Amino acid sequence: MAKISFHHSDGNVDVLDVDPGTSLMRAAVTNGVDGIVGECGGQAMCATCHVYVRPEYLDGLPEIGDDEEEMLECTAGPRDETRSRLGCQITVGTDLEQIEVDVPDDQI
Repeated sequence: MAKISFHHSDGNVDVLDVDPGTSLMRAAVTNGVDGIVGECGGQAMCATCHVYVRPEYLDGLPEIGDDEEEMLECTAGPRDETRSRLGCQITVGTDLEQIEVDVPDDQI
């Protein structure tokens, strides 16, 4: 199992244990995490799964693809040039056993 921690601005944290191969967006939507909408179902077409990756986990992430880069320009919450990612584009598993992210206050 891999562990994902979703930190909210009110201090609450949703900690999920998920199967390897699960995206942050899918884990959040399946488990009812507030603030993650996943409107497009994980196709990198809506930016409603925008998260801020905590700095200590950035080096373990894949490069941002062109589709993700384009959608990050459309986020409801402010983009952080180094920490903003789409949760649908981050999958936990063998290479990334644990990750912690901050959930923006606005997604839509």
